[in-house]
Amino acid sequence: MNRATLFFDEGRCSLCPHRCAIPSGAFGACGVRGNKNGKGLLPFYGHVTALAVDPIEKKPLFHYRPGSMILSAGFCGCNLRCPFCQNWRISQSASAPGKQIQSGDVISAALHEDSPSIAYTYSEPLVHAEFLLDCMALAHQHGIANVLVTNGCANSEAAREILSLTDAANIDLKCFSADTYAEVLGGAHDALETVLEFIRLACSMGVHVEITTLVVPGLNDSAAELDACADFVSSLGPIPWHLSAYHPDYHWNAPPTDPALLLNTARRARARPRAREKLPFVYTGNIGGEENSTACPHCGAILVRRKGYKTDISGLAAPVDGESYYRCARCGEKSSVNH
Repeated sequence: MNRATLFFDEGRCSLCPHRCAIPSGAFGACGVRGNKNGKGLLPFYGHVTALAVDPIEKKPLFHYRPGSMILSAGFCGCNLRCPFCQNWRISQSASAPGKQIQSGDVISAALHEDSPSIAYTYSEPLVHAEFLLDCMALAHQHGIANVLVTNGCANSEAAREILSLTDAANIDLKCFSADTYAEVLGGAHDALETVLEFIRLACSMGVHVEITTLVVPGLNDSAAELDACADFVSSLGPIPWHLSAYHPDYHWNAPPTDPALLLNTARRARARPRAREKLPFVYTGNIGGEENSTACPHCGAILVRRKGYKTDISGLAAPVDGESYYRCARCGEKSSVNH
């Protein structure tokens, strides 16, 4: 199922910072965006490697429709080459098994599952920008929200088009080093700045944003590196930051992330100057027995209690007067948890 790409001009793909010059018959760095006789081609348009229903907390999204289930659509290919990729079987190969479907099939699946949202996830959805745009527009026509789980490596034109149809996003901030993005993660020289601008743009366009950093020993686990990430996240306002534990996979054999490091990093981030105002929501993930509760910043009551993917939202009160955010059931103040 082929479809002409929107982001291709004179033999060059303009979707992401790689800006691949693609010869006829070949593919770009992502492995799925190609060139045929000088025209951009998408032979993997609609190639879905997974279609499943997940807790929305698995994305992870903790402040958007907590406790709900979400239809998740996965793809193949990626414009990064992270040597520790946790989903490398689908992200690092265009031959990952799957099936070709139409955008309408995704919407039908969401309606069949009574899912209020669709997540574009598992591998890197942005390299399938055209399929995303078709699905997202159709989803909104049916009153279904769009959730993007992404590395944020998209240039401004594509980013703006996709984010205009995005309701919520979890965006990876893999590190705070341009050299690491380019030399270790397989990104372009300006990949870090592209990701930072993608995050800023999403926030400015009213997208509900949460950020995830996979903490990898020997790569980005120094206090200086994590503090740089924290500085950036706090500059965006009180948005959730997820610190996720790595485990050995693909080409990376370092020992798993020490859970104590994640917990200490989260505590340090919350305790930084003005943290109560700008970095109050720091969560840890991929560690056993974790409990990630969300407290009301006004009265301290527990708004959402989480253990694994089990969620208790009894601390939330419904929004009033058409607001999009829940209120605290105890004090009545507006929370940062999106309805």
